[in-house]
Amino acid sequence: MAKAAKENKDEPLEKQLWKAADKLRKNIDAAEYKHVVMGLIFLKYISDSFEEMFARLQAGEGEYAGADPEDKDEYKAENVFFVPSEARWSHLVARAKLPTIGTVVDEAMDAIEKENPSLKGVLPKVFARQNLDPASLGGLIDLVGNIALGDAKSRSADVLGHVFEYFLGEFALAEGKQGGQFYTPRSIVELLVMMLEPYKGRVFDPCCGSGGMFVQSEKFVEEHQGRVNDISIYGQESNQTTWRLAKMNLAIRGIDSSQVKWNNEGSFLNDAHKDLKADFIIANPPFNVSDWSGELLRGDGRWQYGAPPAGNANFAWLQHFAYHLNPQGKAGVVLAKGALTSKTSGEGDIRKALIADGNLIDCIVNLPAKLFLNTQIPAALWFMNRNRTVGANNHLPLHPRKNEILFIDARNLGHLINRRTKELSHGDIQHIADTYHAWRTSSVIDKTTSHSTKPASGQVAGYPAQAGIQPYQDIKGFCASVSLARVQELDYVLTPGRYVGLPDEEDDFNFAERYTALKAEFEAQLLEEAKLNKAITENLAKVKV
Repeated sequence: MAKAAKENKDEPLEKQLWKAADKLRKNIDAAEYKHVVMGLIFLKYISDSFEEMFARLQAGEGEYAGADPEDKDEYKAENVFFVPSEARWSHLVARAKLPTIGTVVDEAMDAIEKENPSLKGVLPKVFARQNLDPASLGGLIDLVGNIALGDAKSRSADVLGHVFEYFLGEFALAEGKQGGQFYTPRSIVELLVMMLEPYKGRVFDPCCGSGGMFVQSEKFVEEHQGRVNDISIYGQESNQTTWRLAKMNLAIRGIDSSQVKWNNEGSFLNDAHKDLKADFIIANPPFNVSDWSGELLRGDGRWQYGAPPAGNANFAWLQHFAYHLNPQGKAGVVLAKGALTSKTSGEGDIRKALIADGNLIDCIVNLPAKLFLNTQIPAALWFMNRNRTVGANNHLPLHPRKNEILFIDARNLGHLINRRTKELSHGDIQHIADTYHAWRTSSVIDKTTSHSTKPASGQVAGYPAQAGIQPYQDIKGFCASVSLARVQELDYVLTPGRYVGLPDEEDDFNFAERYTALKAEFEAQLLEEAKLNKAITENLAKVKV
């Protein structure tokens, strides 16, 4: 018993909270319960932020001298949500044990939306439903109330934001296939962001789900000592419930979500950012969608490289992304692996045009299986670049990669986190990203084959660990820089396995030795069969006698 208690104590806070919250779920589906828990975490965040600002105003020191703690404009000026008295966390805690607590929380959500127009239609009002018993809701309020102890807004936002993200992932796992519609696995988002390096500019995701791409972009800038305010967020989501999660996810991080739009028609039929030309696009669109209204958009101006088939949206998405990139823009997107090879309904011609005419394709990464919660369809990352003669972030030296594509086969990376799902480790992500950046900043293709083992920590794709950017080198079985002429020879098929070859250990196959061994096995088997046939013949002869 003592050992179990110790293990529980050693677990991260978010994991302990998840286990406790999941116990209170009882007979409620994860898809529904998600909004109860996430709504409470969000309410705790804005209440903490408000209370901290309220205390400053009430103290009336320095720039806050003479300020009114109930003046809404004071909070607006500091980018803090105003929380009316009936919605403050202390008010909810005082009523957590009442049978009417569900109604109290719903009314609190309504009051917050009325005071903060940017949250209108965002917050869940699901707390008074009959399948959520008041005792469980009171238990949840107590549980969430213990998050982010201390009164500093920065600490509260950081801890609550981390818990919010963790819970999104756990709910996605609990929902399985349906959960994947609002959540892109963290390791894939991290990989996309680490490869694109969105330090500055407009970041766009036209199928933004719960906003994970944006959160990771902001996190990336912070970790690399950049300025978060140098990034502007633009997004669109067709599922209103998912859009609400995105708005809360961004608000809890203090990220401006005013340009994250919702309409139920979606990005193809009702593009919410028609005139946007983005510096970065990071997206995980739904795979192989057949009902995307393609027949209604046959002559659309976005189809610069060919009309996409009405029965599959993959190449509509690619062209939608390309359309929204500015002349220096870059995109990193997830697509079903079939798009790398498909030739049906003109898809092969569009892929050829993207490569040969548009010269847009920068890199293709073949992903491991089982990374996604909502599909077992194999996937790959596509990186597009409007100006492939400029170094990363437009501040590194020019490099002659205009007529090459980098292929990375990462199928053997990743590890299982449960029986059905894999994720990429931080080392895997760093390995892939370092390879890409080394390729983009090297002036010469080095065709010398390196060993195919994974590099040690701090080492870039097959080279000795050194300070600064290391030269690129092909690694059999993992990466290859390939000329467009070679891609043309293979009819514009973009499967990395076609180009990277087999790892060295597989290329070391000794044919003569293996042939001798197989021949010996075959001869031994023939000898055994001959003995068996002889025995059968002799037995038959005895029976006849």
